[in-house]
Amino acid sequence: NSASPEVVAKNIFSNSLNWHFPANISKSYCCQFCFQAETERLSRWEKWRRTSSKSLKKALSEVKGLSSYLVLWRRDIRSIEGKFGTGIQSYFSFLRFLVLLNFIIFILMFSFVILPTIIPTFGLFNSTIAYIPPKNDICTIYKPSGNKGLVYFYTYLKDLLSGTGFLEVTSLFYGYYSIDAVWISIMRYNLPLAYLLATFAYLALSFLWIVKRSVEGFKHNLVHDADPFQSYCNKVFAGWDFCITDPNAARLKHRSLQYELQMDLQEEKLKQKIAERRMEEKLRIYSLRIFINIFVIAILSGCFYSIYRVTVFSQENSNDIGNANSQVNLLVQYLPSMVITLANFIAPLIFAFLIKFEEYTPAFEIKLTLLRCVFVRLANIGVLLFSLWSQISDCGSDKCKPCGYNYKLYPCWESDVGQEMYKLMIFDFIVILAVALFADFPRKLLVTHCSCKLVQWFGHKEFEISDNVLEIIYGQTICFIGTFFSPLLPAIATIKYFIIFYVKKIVLIHTRKPAARPIRASSSNFFFLVVLLIGLLLAFVPLGFSIARIPSSKACGPFRNFNTSWEVIPDTILQFPTGLQQFLFGISSEAFAVPFFVILCIIMFYVIALARAHKRVVEQLREQLVLVRSDPTLDSHNKENFRGTEMRGILVFIVSWIFGVCNRQHPTPYLALQVCISAASFWSCS
Repeated sequence: NSASPEVVAKNIFSNSLNWHFPANISKSYCCQFCFQAETERLSRWEKWRRTSSKSLKKALSEVKGLSSYLVLWRRDIRSIEGKFGTGIQSYFSFLRFLVLLNFIIFILMFSFVILPTIIPTFGLFNSTIAYIPPKNDICTIYKPSGNKGLVYFYTYLKDLLSGTGFLEVTSLFYGYYSIDAVWISIMRYNLPLAYLLATFAYLALSFLWIVKRSVEGFKHNLVHDADPFQSYCNKVFAGWDFCITDPNAARLKHRSLQYELQMDLQEEKLKQKIAERRMEEKLRIYSLRIFINIFVIAILSGCFYSIYRVTVFSQENSNDIGNANSQVNLLVQYLPSMVITLANFIAPLIFAFLIKFEEYTPAFEIKLTLLRCVFVRLANIGVLLFSLWSQISDCGSDKCKPCGYNYKLYPCWESDVGQEMYKLMIFDFIVILAVALFADFPRKLLVTHCSCKLVQWFGHKEFEISDNVLEIIYGQTICFIGTFFSPLLPAIATIKYFIIFYVKKIVLIHTRKPAARPIRASSSNFFFLVVLLIGLLLAFVPLGFSIARIPSSKACGPFRNFNTSWEVIPDTILQFPTGLQQFLFGISSEAFAVPFFVILCIIMFYVIALARAHKRVVEQLREQLVLVRSDPTLDSHNKENFRGTEMRGILVFIVSWIFGVCNRQHPTPYLALQVCISAASFWSCS
């Protein structure tokens, strides 16, 4: 009781390294003899089928082994895993997953949206483009700010950073696709329908892929966090990372396991302290937590209000500044991105400072801080979109009456939203590069070559996995939302994350050190995917609102002849045969939706009840194991049975080996003896 958690954790971990456990070798030989006896009784057809199945599995295994060499960054990620462990390796594996996801989304958008508009440009397959002229009214007036004549170099640079000018009239943004259909030979390609279905397809693909990977991580996480005793056993007996090859990384892993045991002991001690708290102390802590959470809400409200006001100011003034002040114009356009980045940097620092006064357990402190950081990053994007849509649908003094949206300020509002997403993506990439070049490397040089106590006190910066993951998930959420308004944004995201991989790798190897409080690879992978899934679900809301509620621009885009983007679906269905129309409209009606929802609820309740029943069975089995372990009579009986089984198995193995050596020239008697030995092996296993 008098020993500190540090000493106890160190003794536990040191002693656990010297524990040895006997292996029951006889059971493997029992299984081998049983399998041989069973094989001899099979027919020729069964033997051929089993042999061919083995050959097919072996061929598939070899193909899979060869395909593993084609995996992106295979050697780099293995090298990182060997030097820094599986925790940091999980971050780079997650980064590779985002590169592949964005590349697949780009292939999808390119194949169904961009490529059909490129084919008629070169006259391939006797293809032409069908334009339906818009109605001649004030809603169709749209003059893109494309550069004309001789322009300066910095104007191109400004356009490249802001998405305006020459980029506004390219295939990068929504306004370029003002096409109703593409005729390829005699086939009519409905581009508006393809544009909307491609959007649904990339959202559904991302959702299913993320859910599939997160379910696998949830299984591992559930096994590790089943109960405190099992978590302790996992740390002591299975906590070592055998992929580590670097001695420094091995020492770091040793310290991290010791640290985890120390944290577990401190957490148990804190739980005991919480249970012994008096009423006055509980009131003080709860009052302090309420006050801190009110302060956190005030900080979030300040961030959201600042983003709203800056976005409104940027939208109203970015086009009012002359070409002579193009630098100021660029600064005004980037004000929302700057404020969002500043909020994402300052708010987590305040949250990490305030959490220390709330007196939570160490594990809950990490989870709550990460939850607040996730919320502030993703909510900032939501506030930006809300600010844009409040300006788009601002109908004061009858601005929206003719068109349903503010056509004077936003003649092609989808392209304007795409430009904001593009600027957020570019600015986030610039910030990541700037931090690496102007913060990490100078700090490394100062710590290495300067002996000042203040500089040495700062030391090398830790590679915080959670912060880096939130950084790239923030960018991926922007990509999920912006792909509808900028179809080439996934290609930009793919190139961005491809470069970030090498930047982060160089930063990790040369300027950073692993975190003192590492997180396990299984739990970190599950956490990464859950946060990414939250970002994807957040993207559903603004995209669904834009497609179904806000009137589409009448001056640009594939939906300019529809009131909303969604109207292309019922308009296409009306061209189907009558029977198919009735079937599709029947599926989308309330008469089908209500019973279908009831059936889904019944199935869900059945699965929940089945899971609870399985959980009760598992708890009962655990109680029986505890009873067996605690009963000395059962324990001695099990030991005697175990020793008897061991001796029988060893005798069977010795006899079979002797006769196998002596009777190699006489296969028939040897086969009969082998059958007898197999029967004996059944007896030894029983």
